[in-house]
Amino acid sequence: MTPAGKQVKLGDKPFASVMSPDGKTILYANSGTSIHSMMVVDVKSGEVIQTLEYKYPESLTWGVTYSPDGKHVYATTGGNQKIRVYDVEGQRLTEKQPIVLPKNVDFFPAGLDISKDGKFLYVANNLNDSMSIIDVQTGQVTKTIPVGHNPYTVKLSNDGGFAYVSNWGGNTVSVIDTVTGEAVDQIKVGSHPSALKLSANGKLMYVTNSDSDSISVIDTETRKVQQTIDLSPYKGAQEGSSPNAMAVSEDGEKLYVANAGNNDVVVIDTKHGKIEGMIPTGWYPSAVEVSKDGEQLFVANAKGFGAGPNPNGPDPTIKKTVPDDQKTSSMTKGTLSIIDVPDKGQLNKYTKQVVENNGFNERDKVRVSSNEAKQVIPRHVGDPSEIKHVIYILKENRTYDQVFGSLEKGNGDPSLNLFGDESAPNHRELARQFSTIDNFYADADVSADGWNWSTAAMANSYTQKTWPHWYGGRARDYDWEGENKLSTAPSDNVDNAYLWDSLDQAGIDYRNYGFYARNGIAPSTMPKLAAKTDAAYPGDGLHIKDQKRADEWLREFKTFEEAGKMPTVQFLRLPNDHTVGTSVGRPTARAMMADNDLALGRIVEAVSNSEFWKDTAIFVTEDDAQNGSDHVDSHRTPALVISPYTQTGKVDSTFYTTTSMLRTMELIVGVPPMTQFDAAATPMVNSFTDKPNYKPYKAIVPKQSLDELNPKNAPMAAESAQMNLEVSDSASEPLLNEAIWKSIKGADSQMPEPKSNFRKPIQINGAEEAEDKGTVNFKW
Repeated sequence: MTPAGKQVKLGDKPFASVMSPDGKTILYANSGTSIHSMMVVDVKSGEVIQTLEYKYPESLTWGVTYSPDGKHVYATTGGNQKIRVYDVEGQRLTEKQPIVLPKNVDFFPAGLDISKDGKFLYVANNLNDSMSIIDVQTGQVTKTIPVGHNPYTVKLSNDGGFAYVSNWGGNTVSVIDTVTGEAVDQIKVGSHPSALKLSANGKLMYVTNSDSDSISVIDTETRKVQQTIDLSPYKGAQEGSSPNAMAVSEDGEKLYVANAGNNDVVVIDTKHGKIEGMIPTGWYPSAVEVSKDGEQLFVANAKGFGAGPNPNGPDPTIKKTVPDDQKTSSMTKGTLSIIDVPDKGQLNKYTKQVVENNGFNERDKVRVSSNEAKQVIPRHVGDPSEIKHVIYILKENRTYDQVFGSLEKGNGDPSLNLFGDESAPNHRELARQFSTIDNFYADADVSADGWNWSTAAMANSYTQKTWPHWYGGRARDYDWEGENKLSTAPSDNVDNAYLWDSLDQAGIDYRNYGFYARNGIAPSTMPKLAAKTDAAYPGDGLHIKDQKRADEWLREFKTFEEAGKMPTVQFLRLPNDHTVGTSVGRPTARAMMADNDLALGRIVEAVSNSEFWKDTAIFVTEDDAQNGSDHVDSHRTPALVISPYTQTGKVDSTFYTTTSMLRTMELIVGVPPMTQFDAAATPMVNSFTDKPNYKPYKAIVPKQSLDELNPKNAPMAAESAQMNLEVSDSASEPLLNEAIWKSIKGADSQMPEPKSNFRKPIQINGAEEAEDKGTVNFKW
């Protein structure tokens, strides 16, 4: 990343902003997993002059607005079911009694707007598929009107006669008559509409279509889409730009759009609806404001520069309560980029930088077949491969050092190793015998976005903005594994969003064992996947041994051997390396890892002793690294590629991420990339050789007992008892990691702090951050 302008630190995930009517102040609502906060920024100095903090369970969400006279501020709170009210004196806020919403309805208030007379609030209720009209003086909800799915925000027309509501979970904008309180229109726009902005003259409503990578321009008189502005960074690009915030210049001539996926702000000439260029930002730009004089942009970057070092915690010797404000998920603090609006020459330079940062100049949508000779990993979609079968195994939440830290080769730190040859002998022997991949990183922070990154090559704006509330203990249900496909599917076409959808489209056979099957079978929102799912294979459930999962898979695999035919692609979920910490009477962390390890070994042994071995590749990784200890980065995670074509015993230190593994599998089976991210990912070519070694693998039975149970005096047993450990990622990350650490290293041992080392020195408000000593040059 090479963010333009001056950089100022903000809080945890600044997803919403508003400029005061006089243009002197900007408010930022930070709503990540840790401490929520309202920050007040002085426009002239660019400094944060006030911060109001909200510790769990208090919260903020994606809506904040000034009253027209600038004397009051209103902010939504999501799961708190209320609207915060502030008085404004000068530039400072004083919180007053909130407007409390009815408790019998799960509204989850999100975006909002206020009437021109300041008497009524119009609030999008994200979990109630409705918009409420609230009398500011009485604090009463006067009416609640049904709208579309998962409404994101509201914007009033220039005369206040109509309220436009973006339906985030669909592809429409609802129009409400504010006088009658009735829905009068539903305008079809792009996929997952989010931010709304009026043109300076009020004649147009701009809509960011977060999963169509476009802007819908609605004529507010006819209520018809007048134009659709394509934000794709290159011709034919897949989804991935994720536009999610906008600002309109005071003269109305420029529209500035934050593309969260591309780390840029797109500059649009509103008169002609044309893109003039792009400005580089920090990671995941999520809010944009433009000064009244049109000279400066204020861009909030939800993830700042990444996690960075963590010198002030967490301190694993101190018992903590959920949520922890130093998780990997909340270590990525937001930043504010204050950028002088560029002239044409500077904008051209900025645009070239954005292209370079994202690799737009290196990628095409589909690298069509080139009629090249057969290769192990084709260089073009449609080229033949020596590999005919792919098995994709996804596990839960380990870092590289936790499993491979003490391996005699590769870049590991032995002091951080938790699972050695006694509890993870197959993982470690497979890394030795095949390829030791020591520079592989999970694209995700947690399982919510991890399962999306691992199956769809991105996590869309709905996923990115909602999971922090659940992981921070601030309401919402876990709905990121197909339970709410309309919202989570990261695609303009929700029926063609995941890897199995690409396989369906290409007519490629596949079989599913546990993917997106948290309750045993795939959700009804994914009928195609459900039809290919083995219902007898246990889905996510940490009370079920991975041996049972391996038994069921082996049962079906035997039928494949008998038939002499196997699905081209198989998806397997092996979750038990997640562990249940030190819960009394439950298996120890080492026992659960050994269970997971033996299951993997048995599967590899079966394949390597079958007729399918000669043309099979088994890909193994974690959906996320769960904030674990690693001396390079808390996102670095185990990755194995097991095939006759990877049985080299070499170390591969190429920089790879989750999308690299997806890209490699796509090239093998001949389907195009799903998003801009796997399109730009480096395929794992260096892990392969063109000289196969067909030696079969023999599974190793771990010395560690699979049945060892946590005793009553296990370290942090009381904390583990308070966690939800029935399914993956339902417990506090830092507490669970600490419990695992202490159960293996000793009750008095201190778990090292999670860290991230992939940043160049960047000026933050005039001070240069210390450069981290990472092993690769990381570029988002």
